[in-house]
Amino acid sequence: MEENIKKRIEKLKKIIEKGRYFYHVLNKDLYPPEVLDSLKKELYDLEQKYPQFITPDSPTQRIAGKPLKGFKKVSHSTPMLSLNDAFDENDLKNWDQRNKKIINDKYEYFCELKIDGLAIKLIYKNGFLDTAATRGDGFTGEDVTLNVKTIEAIPLKLLPLDEIRENLKQEKLFNALASFKNDYPEFIEIRGEVFMHLNDFEKLNQEKISRHENPFANPRNAASGSLRQLDPQVTASRRLDSFVYAITTDLGQQTHEEEHKILKCLGFKTNPYTKLCQNLQEVIEFKKYWENNRNKLSFEIDGIVVIVNNNKIFYDLDIVGKAPRGAIAFKFSPKQNTTIIENVSFQVGKSGIITPVAHLKPVKVSGVTISKASLHNEDEIRRLNLKIGDTVIISRAGDVIPKIEKALIELRTGKEKDIVFPKKCPNCQNDLIKEGAYWRCVNNQCYALNKEKIEHFVSKQGFDISGLGKKIIEKLMNHNIITKASDIFTLTQDDLQQLPGFDTILSAKIINNIAAKKNIPLEKFIYALGIRHIGEENAKLLADFLNKQYSIKQPQDLLKATEKIKLEDYQSIEGFGEKASAAVFNWFKNKDNIKLLKELDEAGVKIISKRITADQPLAKQIFVFTGELKSLSRAQAKEIVENLGGKTMNDISKKVTFLVVGDNPGSKLNKAKKYNIKIIDENQFLKLINYNK
Repeated sequence: MEENIKKRIEKLKKIIEKGRYFYHVLNKDLYPPEVLDSLKKELYDLEQKYPQFITPDSPTQRIAGKPLKGFKKVSHSTPMLSLNDAFDENDLKNWDQRNKKIINDKYEYFCELKIDGLAIKLIYKNGFLDTAATRGDGFTGEDVTLNVKTIEAIPLKLLPLDEIRENLKQEKLFNALASFKNDYPEFIEIRGEVFMHLNDFEKLNQEKISRHENPFANPRNAASGSLRQLDPQVTASRRLDSFVYAITTDLGQQTHEEEHKILKCLGFKTNPYTKLCQNLQEVIEFKKYWENNRNKLSFEIDGIVVIVNNNKIFYDLDIVGKAPRGAIAFKFSPKQNTTIIENVSFQVGKSGIITPVAHLKPVKVSGVTISKASLHNEDEIRRLNLKIGDTVIISRAGDVIPKIEKALIELRTGKEKDIVFPKKCPNCQNDLIKEGAYWRCVNNQCYALNKEKIEHFVSKQGFDISGLGKKIIEKLMNHNIITKASDIFTLTQDDLQQLPGFDTILSAKIINNIAAKKNIPLEKFIYALGIRHIGEENAKLLADFLNKQYSIKQPQDLLKATEKIKLEDYQSIEGFGEKASAAVFNWFKNKDNIKLLKELDEAGVKIISKRITADQPLAKQIFVFTGELKSLSRAQAKEIVENLGGKTMNDISKKVTFLVVGDNPGSKLNKAKKYNIKIIDENQFLKLINYNK
């Protein structure tokens, strides 16, 4: 009877282990998860009844033992070294040149992704996992064996010998095959990385927030904190994963590429995204590809690891400091970096708001060189406690807008200077007025204020007049040819030909461009007016509100319509805030703005009014786009949606009907899944709008 039970337990262990191997190593489902869960339950029940048959390699032992009081220290027989970093192509080439001064030989480079996780070592004795330890200081780590056993990607026992031998034969790894001729080697040491997938990281943080606990800052911290739990049950609940990448024991491997192959033959999960490169240019291309495509991965990476593939050359290059010469971390451009505030200037915006701008020592963030960052207002400068000369941490909000996160006050020398906010306009010297957190110039004759208004007026999102860039507008204003936005439509060829560098052809071209833009959709016209708090999104909302009630074909019609509209009417617009409502109401009551509308009317500006009706194909549908579309631009797609009666938004909310996903989608995709918003690809979107390529 007991012999049959023992056989049943052994068979269950084998089939469960095989399912683990297929899922984690081969990325295939051998059995449905429910089937494996059922088999694990049966194994657990049998082992509880017959504890004499429990063995260390049993899947039930992944979560075993009582919580620890602390971690034992583990010495590393071979130091677990860190890597030096290369941040650009010059760093990489310098690394290679230094190596070739030591060993003047041609060699290949093995490249793999640099996982943003926690380094570990695994020791297998006679095929069984015996010890797992963290890197620690490189010489001594912590024993995390019980916790590592909860990670299903890490085998508790190597594959059966016959399978290993067959795998090694197929890969033609005959040197390694000799190590497994009679039995498992007595001792094998593996190096790898433990990490957490982004979805699991988000779930974990949501759970922590719901318990009023501080969330983890990033997946790496979450993985580290989870692996170093004193209770293995907690580690098991965190769903950690692992890739292994190196063998420190001599199994006959001659290259780093062979190490990856041998590891897979033994039953380990290795990173599938690797490349053997013949030269540095191939290395650079591999790095560029993954820098542009890392958002396709379910885990975080912060660069690639470049290794001299030939193991003999690698070891002959030896170690410098705490890093091997034969490997380097080729890092992606950081999402954050440090730089110095060299100066602060003050700019006048289109609504007269004075914005302080930090002039920075140029630095790369997310692949872009940053030399300026808005400081927004006086309150923000005080909140961050900034001074000229400070070393600051800078990021790019949404991977786009430069943002100063923090001043490193501990690096101050005493020579830093206070940032003094002006009380007079830096351009016209009129007194500024304080409105909430902002200082504002209210002088309608202010050159800088009017220049910003005109630039906004002709911008792509407004009248979109090609040829009227900042420099030309500045020339027109400096020669007193224009002083305000409406003057654009009274320009003549003779006016332009007065300017240096303007000939007949260029002047005629710009005049034709202006004439071609006299007809403009209502939402673009509203945006061009430069009303405070009215960006593209609010301009569309206001245009939809007006189009439902009024027939607006020229600026005079808009003026007549807004005379009838009360403040509370604007406040009733869905998505409109109090500030936007008040700004619109007050703008249309201002005598200078009324004059501007009349002048635009007299200049022949016509408004294209889109009456949205319930029978339009996309009426009441709201679209958001993420990623790159192949068939048409984002702007074209939005315009088509709006022409068909739909609306577009820039971010996800519960009101959104469709998320259209192109190549390289961003964080909007996860938000859409959270709100159960319908997600469609580009082809489905094109069918929906009946678009023919």
